[in-house]
Amino acid sequence: MVAAGGAPADVVRRQYLASANGDLEALRATLADDVEWTEMAGFPLAGTYRTPNGVTSAVMEQLGKDRADWTAHDDTYVVDGENVVVLARYTATNKATDKDIDVRVAHHFIVRGGRIVRFEQFVDTAKVRDAMNA
Repeated sequence: MVAAGGAPADVVRRQYLASANGDLEALRATLADDVEWTEMAGFPLAGTYRTPNGVTSAVMEQLGKDRADWTAHDDTYVVDGENVVVLARYTATNKATDKDIDVRVAHHFIVRGGRIVRFEQFVDTAKVRDAMNA
């Protein structure tokens, strides 16, 4: 299990690494017990999820069901105190349509006490939907 704590950007980076490795236990270790995780309206998993188990079961476990090789590639971090904004790219292949997803995304994290307490996703949901339609 990954230890909690660290600078905000380090905590967020551990979350991306855990997600990429499919290590949900390590991912949950980066999340506060009262985390609020918001997937953007129009995204297939739109909504706000709470608790580390709630986030991983409603988001991470679901992404892999319909999409092969779902990955969030984090590339640019902008840090202001407890706020971490990450510019990234989602890539995957929709299992039903065999269409690729390759879309830019921005994530806003708030990290307090070495854990992610808030997350909000910004993504071009039309591109994601296009990859889901036959």
